[in-house]
Amino acid sequence: MNESNNQRKIPYKEFPKRVKPIRDNDVYSVHDISGVLQNMTTSMTVLHPGKATGGHEHEKEEEVYVFFEGSGEMQLGDEKFAVEKGDIVLIPAGNFHKVFNTATEGDLIFFCVFEKYAGRGK
Repeated sequence: MNESNNQRKIPYKEFPKRVKPIRDNDVYSVHDISGVLQNMTTSMTVLHPGKATGGHEHEKEEEVYVFFEGSGEMQLGDEKFAVEKGDIVLIPAGNFHKVFNTATEGDLIFFCVFEKYAGRGK
């Protein structure tokens, strides 16, 4: 997407339609905007029923996850807990994190904000 006012305000239900996915498969679709903010990436993940993200950690980067639709579970370090629409999860640097859509129907949709890092957003 080219930088414009169109990128500064996007209704979350329009995000997957207006932002080309960087990944799109039977597990999830992931949509990043990386060209507007200089140091941050904004990303939406649409995680399909019964699926989970790969899980990962970042040595130096922190993340914020905001859940918009659905419910499931999140693993943060060794802890696993329920997440649902309206929840916000703060992920400190160095913490392993993974999201599970435990539903049999309906996507789990969440938004991530994180610092750009090598291989993502740069």
